[in-house]
Amino acid sequence: MPEEGIDLTENDKLLTTEEIIRVAKIFVQQGVDKIRLTGGEPTVRKDIVELIQGLNELRPLGLRKIAITTNGISLRRKLPLLRSAGLDGLNISLDTRDPRKFELFTRRKGGAHVLQAIAEAGKLGFQFVKVNVVVMRGMNEDEVPAFVEMTHDEELDVRFIEYMPFDGNQWGQKKMVGYRDMLDNLRKIYGDNIEQLPLEDNHTTKGYRIKGYRGQFGFITSMTHSFCSTCNRVRVMADGNLKVCLFGNTEISLRDLLRSGASDAEIVSTISQAIKRKQRAHAGIDILHLDLSVSATRPKSSLTHVDEAGNAHMVDVSDKLPTQRLAIARGRVRMNQDTFDLVKQDKIKKGNVLTVAQVAGIMGAKNCSQIIPLCHPIGITKVSIKFALEDRIHSGPLNCAVAIEAQVKCKGETGVEMEALSAVSIAALTVFDMCKAVSKDMRVEDLRVVEKSGGKSGHWKNE
Repeated sequence: MPEEGIDLTENDKLLTTEEIIRVAKIFVQQGVDKIRLTGGEPTVRKDIVELIQGLNELRPLGLRKIAITTNGISLRRKLPLLRSAGLDGLNISLDTRDPRKFELFTRRKGGAHVLQAIAEAGKLGFQFVKVNVVVMRGMNEDEVPAFVEMTHDEELDVRFIEYMPFDGNQWGQKKMVGYRDMLDNLRKIYGDNIEQLPLEDNHTTKGYRIKGYRGQFGFITSMTHSFCSTCNRVRVMADGNLKVCLFGNTEISLRDLLRSGASDAEIVSTISQAIKRKQRAHAGIDILHLDLSVSATRPKSSLTHVDEAGNAHMVDVSDKLPTQRLAIARGRVRMNQDTFDLVKQDKIKKGNVLTVAQVAGIMGAKNCSQIIPLCHPIGITKVSIKFALEDRIHSGPLNCAVAIEAQVKCKGETGVEMEALSAVSIAALTVFDMCKAVSKDMRVEDLRVVEKSGGKSGHWKNE
């Protein structure tokens, strides 16, 4: 909740209950089988029970599930009525179990009411009760294990959501905790008792369970492993604007169509055209990893980063076992004798070339996933960079070189070849930058991986 509060939309600009039901009916007739009421906060509507009842009458047309997303503060007393009206499931937002932090996050008291509502919902026979936790570094990431423990005795589904950028939430990458970090920390506590669950069709969550626990937990990886290419969701805002992507800026007013007397067929046509324009990735948002559409038609490829439609995507490594990984890469910067002598004698005016390049190379390895779009963020355990000064190795003007070797290690589900190559590349570019005032006639060359080990392919070495 922003500190300055929010402005409420005028009632005459919001869809009426009858308009919501009509829009819902149109979508169900086109094959939509699940409807979830979100907000703001849907339970503040005086007609929320009647709205659920109206949606429940669409089941003969193919509607299977009705759910709501709620902050849970005023939910408990309405639960029996909502259940009898036809509500199947609940998504309850709760970012902290700590009363003090709850008041800080939401600008109100009521954390105890939310926990009571969660407990009460488990007794009323809902098909599912999901607890949504947005994890923020320095604020609530230490509570992740406590939320997992909520699944011990209750059939809850706790979902940890990577902190996403929205207007007004002061998003910053330093606040974002990736799901791998959360999962790694949980493995330190639960070890091999963590079981991965099969991915559902059109999934948004990577699911897990602790052996012997009744419930489950999972991660909504919107930032580090986007699921845009399998997303089958659209959103109609309270004012009737259609958004085919939560991150998109484009909206189409269904309210205006409804109130102008448009037929169902005309509304279906408008919805269809909007969905056909849906982008394959978070629209207009600079996120850590993107699925990019490179071609509308392309033959099937055997490349791991290209799907059958020819679209680039991240490889899902969540089902791989973590192993010790090693990669060694090399490269060199060729330069003339005068520049080389200044490097060797530590007389470059900018400072010690090799020391600065070494630090830069380490940073390059650590930030590889932010530079290479389809690389996974990896918990690197070691980066070492070595230099060799090669005097008069070639004939001609560029007869000397600074040779660079980077060795990168980690324990993870994927290799570190790109991290090693990034370390050598950034170190080489730093050598170039440090020396260019003396001579710009330098050449970065022979960048390659010379050895790797770990993973399914085992050990490999370029002899």
